[in-house]
Amino acid sequence: MISLTDSQKIGMGLTGFGVFFLFFGMMLFFDKALLAIGNILFVAGLAFVIGLERTFRFFFQRHKVKATSFFLGGVFVVLIGWPIIGVVLEIYGFFLLFRGFFPVAVGFIRRVPVLGSLLNLPGISTLVDKVGESNNMV
Repeated sequence: MISLTDSQKIGMGLTGFGVFFLFFGMMLFFDKALLAIGNILFVAGLAFVIGLERTFRFFFQRHKVKATSFFLGGVFVVLIGWPIIGVVLEIYGFFLLFRGFFPVAVGFIRRVPVLGSLLNLPGISTLVDKVGESNNMV
């Protein structure tokens, strides 16, 4: 079992609430207030989980400038009141930021009993193979 510090536990809670508010804001036809709260909670939770310095280093690496610009630009666009455009920018930035993690996640999900069999269905397997092996989603 992984032991978490108190700040990491708080960060997990903030991140969870952030994802919930983002999902709920999209379900309610891109409600800008819920999306803004979700964005702030998600980024704050990430900073609590991995620490401020590591969060800063993650977002502002030289090869991730484009991804960070799209993600944080999308957060800003949602905060100023254009939720649909902001969410599209955020999603693109999110995929660019975490594209190196997708092969690991796909490999893990394929080992989970029920989800692994779902990922091996004919239409889904080709899509998952492309996402799982590509490191250049540009």
